Amino acid sequence: MRIMVGVLCLLLAIPTLADAAQEFEKVGTIGGQFLKIGVGARATAMGSAFVSVADDATAIYWNPAGIARVYKNVVNVNHTSWLADISFTQAAYVFHVGFLPGTFAVNARSLYMDSQPVRTVFRPEGEGTSFDAGDVAFGVTYARSLTDKFSAGISMNYVQSTLADYEASAYTFDFGTLYDTGYRSLRIGMSMQNLGTRMEFIDDSVKMPATFRVGMSMSVYEDASHRILSAAEFSHPPDNNERANWGVEYGFKEFFFARAGYLFQYDLERFAAGLGFKVPSSLNSEATVDYSYQDMSDLDAVHRVSIDFRF
Repeated sequence: MRIMVGVLCLLLAIPTLADAAQEFEKVGTIGGQFLKIGVGARATAMGSAFVSVADDATAIYWNPAGIARVYKNVVNVNHTSWLADISFTQAAYVFHVGFLPGTFAVNARSLYMDSQPVRTVFRPEGEGTSFDAGDVAFGVTYARSLTDKFSAGISMNYVQSTLADYEASAYTFDFGTLYDTGYRSLRIGMSMQNLGTRMEFIDDSVKMPATFRVGMSMSVYEDASHRILSAAEFSHPPDNNERANWGVEYGFKEFFFARAGYLFQYDLERFAAGLGFKVPSSLNSEATVDYSYQDMSDLDAVHRVSIDFRF
């Protein structure tokens, strides 16, 4: 009897073990990993649960449909102090063309580090020369509100990775939708990121990190001075387990903001937090400065700063 029970348990465990093995085999098989780094201090402070919020210039990354809800021209700059002295910077410009419907945007992202010495077996301290390594992406976005409740957007990106004298490139596409349900302020967002061509690097061909995101957000409390926004999100990366994100934002008179969030099923990321301030810079323009802190378990924390100028 015990033998039969043991065999039955083993048979029931085989599918789980097979799934785990399949997920493990996917690790390290996807290129363009920098495309998975979250953009913007506001979004990352909310635990990266932003696909259904997506109401500022960083929507270019989280959900292209969101820029249809940006009603002014915006210049946005984000800088991230990433791990191992690596930096990640993104800049975007959201604008409107008077005779055309919808909203347009252009953006550039770069992952970079200081030049590194060329080392060999016989000269481990360096041979007197250096090399560069990094990644860049340039993109254009278009979004439009098709009804008073529904908007859709699309981005096209050129991606390039460089290591010393070697380089590789690919093209990717992002799609997104936003839907206001009409029930209080409940909003549902969905996006598909990094769908595109394979990247040929030296002798290897790799896919881009195509990621599916879906989430919802709602103002759980709001009066003349205070607002609390809560958001939750589910994502499915191509090389790891499904993930979940949750975040909250407190706003005081649309001037001061405090944010916090938690990331579930991530390898390193756990909780995040941040602050933001919005101030008028002239009669028709305003500026926002945001900061976020992201815990990375045993590694150094990641810090982000964003500046948003609307006019």
